[in-house]
Amino acid sequence: MIRTSRPPSVHSTNTEAGDPLAALLRPPATETDHERALRLQREADAKRISDSIDEQIRADRERYKKSKQDVKLLLLGQAESGKSTLQKQFQLMYNPTSLEAERLSWRAVIYYNIVRPVRRILDTLDLYGDEPDSEDDDAATEATPSSPGSRLGGPGRPLEPSTSFSPASADLQLAALRARLSPLLAVEQSLTDRLSGGVNVSGSGKGSIFVRSGWQARTFGMAFGRPRTSSGRPSIDEPRASLDGERRSKEAPVDAEQDKLAEDVSKVLIEYQDDVQELWQHPNVQRLRARRKLKLEEWAEYFLNNISRVSSPGYIPTTDDILHARIQTMGVAEHIFDVSLHGRTVTWHLFDVGGARGQRHTWVPYFDDATAIIFVAPVSAFDQYLDEDPRTNRVDDSLQLFKQICSNALLKNAHLVLFLNKTDILHAKLARGVAVKKYITSYGDRPNEFDAVVNYFRAHFTQVHKRNNENNRVLYTHLTSVVDTKATQSIITNVRDSIFRGYLKSAALV
Repeated sequence: MIRTSRPPSVHSTNTEAGDPLAALLRPPATETDHERALRLQREADAKRISDSIDEQIRADRERYKKSKQDVKLLLLGQAESGKSTLQKQFQLMYNPTSLEAERLSWRAVIYYNIVRPVRRILDTLDLYGDEPDSEDDDAATEATPSSPGSRLGGPGRPLEPSTSFSPASADLQLAALRARLSPLLAVEQSLTDRLSGGVNVSGSGKGSIFVRSGWQARTFGMAFGRPRTSSGRPSIDEPRASLDGERRSKEAPVDAEQDKLAEDVSKVLIEYQDDVQELWQHPNVQRLRARRKLKLEEWAEYFLNNISRVSSPGYIPTTDDILHARIQTMGVAEHIFDVSLHGRTVTWHLFDVGGARGQRHTWVPYFDDATAIIFVAPVSAFDQYLDEDPRTNRVDDSLQLFKQICSNALLKNAHLVLFLNKTDILHAKLARGVAVKKYITSYGDRPNEFDAVVNYFRAHFTQVHKRNNENNRVLYTHLTSVVDTKATQSIITNVRDSIFRGYLKSAALV
């Protein structure tokens, strides 16, 4: 019988005398042709997998090396400070086609921004009815009776009502309005389910909802920025939400049923827009607003004041509408875009974070390699308290949060920018006679005028920075109203230039 030679194993080619490992890996002498074929196939598969892993490691190493040259910008601040609006301004400036692609998806948000305040108005009317107003109405609505007030100040007296009316007549009008508006209120849950994806998050406050990254893909268009690669850092709460949302928006056609919901809500709003307007202008509602028992956020007032336009047939959100639209994002949303300056293009990663107290734990993993921070503090919030803690003044909370950011060792080398935001609303409040010293006791007898007020707040934030600035880092401060596109984009350009100079120095390129 002629014995043929067996094809060498990938292991046996390295067999040397005295090598016990090679001896263990050597195929048995009794191996059949079928067993040999299976073994060789397994070895080939293992080598292919190993080569693939090696290639992935090399690619990850290259991506990591490149990512070290990227700019990582964090938008930090409390809830409703204007971070997401600022993110939209970056989007409008550096990736306007993405904003155009998702324009129609904002209809659902805007409709929710109308329906929810309408329900809140009616609930407030139910709560207070025609009970007489006490001198301490303002204090009762701003803080609990046991509240010691903020460290900077405490609540004050209410404004005087400006209208008079017949209570009996008003009750009849409101009862009729409530009945007529019931079909509009009935669509609230459908809008909530659309935007949240059916996810309920406790502690959202004021009946608000949280949405996951990439929510736009459930309606129209794409999320802001390029799809993230495997090296992109996932959100803490929704690891692949942004990537999956963008993939769905590219691969799948628009869901006809989802589009039908927006159209159905639009028809209801068109039919009942006069009733919404009548409710918004009703003397009882105006009285509650004057007494500060009914406090609606600026975005709610914006859409209720524009109800006729927003409710018109064929309505398409304007850029201003999108900038004013309010929706709370869960966790940390990453947006990627390219910025060119002086002939050099650099990839920017902008991280928009959830600002509610229960969301702030998600920020920390993004601190260690942050290039720059924009901290957004709403100076108009001096007369407001946290939804999560009615005893804490929002200015106090911003200052404490800013202190934590300034003193964090992981952020000591990050470029720091402070936006004292919502100056337009501050102007309006001061013009209406809302006195800062009623809420911020340490403000004392300083003039209740814009320059004096904003300088007072700026001094407090500057002091916090000086006390927590071991590295002599420069604090760049801007007075902003991030819904003002022209002014905000001019500030973004200045911020971009300062961040880019610091980036070039750190990269030893200048």
